Parts: sequence; C-alpha cells; structure tokens
Amino acid sequence: MKRVATRLLGPPLALWLAALGAAPSGIAGEQGPHLGYIYPAGAQQGTTAEITIGGQNLAGAREVRLTGGGAQATFVRYVRAMSQGVINDLQDKLAEAADLQRRRQAATDEGDTELVSKLGLLIAKTIDEFELMATKAGVEDPSPRGFAELRRKLSDPKRQLNPQLAESVVVRITLAPSAEPGERELRLCGPAGASNPLFFHVSQCREYLEKEPNDRTPDGDALTVKVDDIDFPNLGELPVVLNGQILPGDVDRFRFEIKKGTRLVAAVSARSLIPYLADAVPGWFQATLRLCDAKGNELAFSDDFRFQPDPLIYYEIPQTGLYILEIHDAIYRGREDFVYRISVGQLPFVTGIFPLGGQAGAKTAASVEGWNLPVSTLTLQPEGKAPGVLPVSVAAGKHVSNPVPFAIGTLPECAEAEPNDDPQKAQPLTLPVIVNGRVASPGDRDVFRFEGKEGDEVVAEVEARRLGSPLDSQLKLTDTTGKIIAFNDDFEDRGTGLNTHHADSFLRAKLPAAGVYFVHLADTQNKGGAAYAYRLRISPPRPDFALRIVPSCINARPGATVAIAVYALRRDGFTGEIALKAQQAPQGLALAGARIPAGEDDVRLTLLAPPVPQSGPVRFSLEGRATIQGTEVSRVAVPAEDMMQAFAYHHLVPSRDGLLVVAGSPASAPPLTRLGDEPLKLALGGTAEVRFAVAKGARAPEMQVELDDPPKGIAIQKISAEDQAVIVVFSADAKDAKPGQKGNLILNAAREFTPEAREGAPAPTRQRTSLGLLPALPFEIGPAPPPAPAATPEKPKAN
Repeated sequence: MKRVATRLLGPPLALWLAALGAAPSGIAGEQGPHLGYIYPAGAQQGTTAEITIGGQNLAGAREVRLTGGGAQATFVRYVRAMSQGVINDLQDKLAEAADLQRRRQAATDEGDTELVSKLGLLIAKTIDEFELMATKAGVEDPSPRGFAELRRKLSDPKRQLNPQLAESVVVRITLAPSAEPGERELRLCGPAGASNPLFFHVSQCREYLEKEPNDRTPDGDALTVKVDDIDFPNLGELPVVLNGQILPGDVDRFRFEIKKGTRLVAAVSARSLIPYLADAVPGWFQATLRLCDAKGNELAFSDDFRFQPDPLIYYEIPQTGLYILEIHDAIYRGREDFVYRISVGQLPFVTGIFPLGGQAGAKTAASVEGWNLPVSTLTLQPEGKAPGVLPVSVAAGKHVSNPVPFAIGTLPECAEAEPNDDPQKAQPLTLPVIVNGRVASPGDRDVFRFEGKEGDEVVAEVEARRLGSPLDSQLKLTDTTGKIIAFNDDFEDRGTGLNTHHADSFLRAKLPAAGVYFVHLADTQNKGGAAYAYRLRISPPRPDFALRIVPSCINARPGATVAIAVYALRRDGFTGEIALKAQQAPQGLALAGARIPAGEDDVRLTLLAPPVPQSGPVRFSLEGRATIQGTEVSRVAVPAEDMMQAFAYHHLVPSRDGLLVVAGSPASAPPLTRLGDEPLKLALGGTAEVRFAVAKGARAPEMQVELDDPPKGIAIQKISAEDQAVIVVFSADAKDAKPGQKGNLILNAAREFTPEAREGAPAPTRQRTSLGLLPALPFEIGPAPPPAPAATPEKPKAN
C-alpha cells in the first residue's frame, strides 16, 4: 500500500522527498522549471480537474500553457519543499506538547486543579504554534494527526529519493464539452522561464482516480453489486479511464461488473505519457496488464502491444459478472512519475491500416483493422496537406479511436503483387516508385526487379516500424547472378525519437553495370501477417535534410548568451553545409556560429537574447538553408527535447511548440570581446591563439576562459594577459582530434581574484565568479603539418 487518502498525490510526496534531503539540483532564476510528471495525466471533456505536477525549480511558476483549444488552465498552489530541519522543528514542538500533556495528567492525578488549568492553556498554545509552523511549511493537513500521517508516509521503506520530483504544483484545468479529444502538451512558466513539455490527454470518457489500498482488495466506489450473496465494490458503468501511480512493489487492482458479449478493450498509456526515464532500467514505466475473473483466474495478459511497450488487452466477455483488472511494473519498480491511464470499455481501437500511406493529392482506399470499429474501409484524400505523416482515427458513435499514422508521399505509388517470392517471379517496377505491400505470412519474401545503367545510384528505403507496423525489415540488392550489391537490416532515423529499435532498412548503392537488378525485402525474424505492412521506396537519391532544435524552450535573461544545439537529419547522402537563421525573432536577438558544417550532423551555437524582457513566451524556431543539386532548399527546425534513457541513451523527442522566454534581471555586458571574426584554424598536433579585448573596468589578469563540453581532442593550452587583452592558446591533439572537422567552441568566461587583505581579517581566499557564455567560436581542424626536413650534418672543416 502507498497511501490511504483519496486526495491527489502531489503535495505530501513533494514534502516527503524534500524532507529526506531531495533538494532541487538547479537554482530558480538560473534554470527554468522542469516537469517530472503530471497526475492525473488527463481529464474528460466538459469537466474540471485538479492535477498535481511534480518536478524541480517550480517556485514562482504561475502560468500554465496547454496546447489546443477549449481548455483553461489556472495555477492553484505551490507546495514548498520541506527540509529535514523543518521536520525536526515540528517534531520538537509536538514533543513539547506531549511533555506538557504528561505533566497535566500527573497534576490531574494529584488533584492540583490550578496547575491542570495552566498546563491546559500551555498545551493549546503549543498546538497552535505547531499548526502555524506546519501551515508555513506547506503541510496539507497541519494538525498533529495530519503530521503523524505524513511522518508515517515518510517512513515507508518503498519510497525512493528523487530530487527531480521534490516539488509540486497544483493546477486546475477546465475543459469545454467541445474540447478536441487527444494528446496535448502542458508547460509551466515562471520568472525563470518555461518548462519542458509533458503530455496531457483530453478524453471522452468518465475519469476515475485510484483509491488506495487496492493492491490486495480491488478498488471501487460506493456503488455495489451482489454476486453469490456477496456485495462487491464496483467502478460503475463503462467506459472509464482509470488514473493511477505505481510506487515500488505496488500493484493496483480494479473491479468491474461487465455484461456478457462486451467486446472489452483495456488500453494502457504509461510509457506514452513519459517516454523516457533518465535514471531507470528499462528506461520507461514497463507496465503489465492482467484481466481476471472474480476468483482471480487469469483470462488475458499483456505487457506490450507488438513493439510498443504499453500493454493492450482485447477480450470478449463470456458471461455477466465481476472482473478484475490488475496493473504493475514488470519488475515491480515504481515512483511518483510511474503514472498511468487505462481506457476500459467497448471502445473503438485501430490495430492497423493498409496501405500505410498514399500519394499527395490522390484518393487512397484504405482498409482498417481493429476492435469495435463501425467500418472496415476508409477513403483518404489529404488535400492541401504537405508530404509527411498524418494521424488517422475512426469514430464509433461519440467515441473516437486511437490515432494511427498515415504517410503522404510525392512519388508515384503502386501495390505489391503476389506471387513475387523469388527473382523468377519478381514484380517489375519503373523507378522512382513507392510500393505498398505486406510480408503476408511467416517466411514471406517480396522481390522486385528494375533496370538500371552503369553508374546509376539507387536508394531503397522501408517505412514500416516508423508507421506502426511490427515488421523488422531487411533489404538486399542483387544482380541477375544473385551477387549481393548492398544489404541493410536496421537504419537509425534520429527523427523518430520514440522508436528505440530503428528496425526500418535503408540502402544506397551505385550500379556496377547496365542490366536488371533485384530488391529483396523480408522480415529479419521470419515473422509475417496482415499487420506486417510496409512502404518501400526505390528511386535515385533524393538528397534532403530535416532539423531539430534542442531544447524546445530557450530560457534566457535579457542580454545573456545561451547555448543551444541543432541537429541535421541528413537524407540520401546529402552532406552540404546548412546555414541557420532565426525565425520570428524579437528585435535584438543574434546568433553566433549559425551553421552546420558540411559533413557534420549537429552543432552547438549561441544565442544572444534581446536586451529587454519580453512580455511572455514567444514562438521561436530556426530556418536552415542549403544548396542541393543547384537549388536552394529551406527547412524549418522542429523543436525537440534531448531525453536520456537508462543513464546512457539519448533521444530527440519532438515537441509541438518552440518557445523563447526572455525574463529576469538583465545580464551584464560580456567582459571579453573577440578580436577578429575568422574561424579558429588548428592543425593536428598544433596550436593557435585567439585574442580577446577586455571590457572597460575589468582587469585582464583576472579573466579566465574555459571550454564547455569541447569536441574530443581540443583543449585550452594556455591563457595569458597583455595590456587590456587576453590571449587564449588552443591545441588539437593529434590522436583524438579529427582532420577536416568543423564546428563551434562554446566558452565560459569567469573572473578569478584574491580580495585585498583587511586588518583583523583572516587571510583572504581566492574567489571565482562566473561571467557567463561568450559567443560561439567557429573552428576548423586541418591536417598535421609535414615534418620538417632533416638537417644535413655539417662536414668537418679542413685544418
């Protein structure tokens, strides 16, 4: 069991975490708020819900941003983190009251009525002082009984320290009846800036918050039903969305009465709410779901749906009666951010669509598969939609199904035609083309043939896993003799940040001679079926790129320099330079190092914030321009969060909004200004210097510069002062640095000085003050210089 109260989870847990020393690692005013979880992570249309948001640096955050229309979100209260010292003070005050109570009892036993009266007044005064202290400390129930309950929770051995969840904010969200159902993004904004986004869902169903204890006795409310003369709690009519949190070792159970013939869908949202947990293995809440009858006999079990970690159960109810739904983590981990939602009922759910896409501007007749669907086919005509991926849903009555992806392409398309299992039966194609097909059964192979010329470059690419198909593809390009020209199994696409297994295949090859060639497509694990759909592109290379900007929200003080990262997702062999510029930028904003060099996949650059605060968060993005095959191409960067999984793996998770927040007190003018604007040119094994002018009033010998996360092999060798200039000597290690590498160096400036000694004061210690970032310094690494010619030995002189 993790609690007995039925209220929302947030404030007591935040107090507990802070009481055990889980203070935020960041300082408000230097870092924006960071959100760790939302509970509950959704609400029903036409209702008002109070939600708790746990995280760090939440003090002062009062504005709530929720994407989509039909919603109003307002701040209710912030729960301060409570230190162990405050806990001890409260305990001491209660001990003082307990001692007075013992003395009063002794006086009562002795019949000293005057002392009993005096002690009674002192006890009342002490309790009042305690409740005032507890109220100021943020205890939700400041009475002695409420504090005792809090202490009981603090001592629960299942709880784990996590400073990232040490604070909490309560927010009230009101949804209009017409609010569009589906996934939204929520952020908190305050004096220090805006937070990272977390997902919040608008549902069409009644919402229910779990009530503890429900690990042994299933959860229910006041409604009851009678089975075999026994009254059981019941969760009421379906459908319903169950909301809960899992703590270490926790199991949550829910009891329903369900009618015979109900085609029950129980779909969990857990990993999809919080995609990655940096400090957990597996790197997300790995939920398991079990459906049992009233006696506990298992009827259905799921710990995933195909390759998606969130479990899904479909079960047709054989007879009217009580059923129990059970959820827990696969290895019984848990924490406040192990939040889940379970949609339960005879709800529409799409398990697949075929084909997985269509050509832009053309009608596509698609078949849909799933449960409780009123149709089996759809006609899709995404007029006016740019090429990309669109969500497709099916409505069944007033309920809308889960969305599934549907790709829109620009190339000609065709359908796979069986039999095509070997080169003799290969399906002929005219390039370029996109083939919509299926690996229809275990062991199925699809083979396609095309004609090419010597020197032609050909790309073959599968889109399947990225579009919801369980296919784990492999591609092979062969000639008429069966010789393998190219092969690929998995190809990483950093643009799909939620896929941890990049199972789609990609190959690129130059044809060695004119003639017929074959593309072979199969499932690596020899699986297959109706769900194993794919889109196969075979074409000449179509060089292109996409961009991601991290973080999705940039927080800066007026006039401050901050570092951001931009990632280039290069397509079909494009390697050119990409020039970057700000979009919708407020006046006074400037970028330094705004280019992704040729051949590089990412760059860190700096942004100089406008000198005056902005009225609130403003939309912000970058545009990248490059020349591809003689044509200038422009692409807008998609905002993203760099999320870490399981202590090691990084993923770029896209966000809906890119924001810039310029708030707080203005930053001081940069103490150092670079002299010159040419890139720093370093030879392998060599050194090069950069000179900085020192601002008026600053002392050059006190200025220090250090590298922030530098590329491997580049270091600062020496810093010296000369008049009102600072000279920084950089070096490139011949073993670790890469010749031809280009990028930016990010530099931190600082002042180091020893205060003057004062009479009667101890010897002063050297102090260091951070002065912030300097504008990005572009660099290039050249080859090592040729060795100097050996000296010719001198001939001995004749006497």
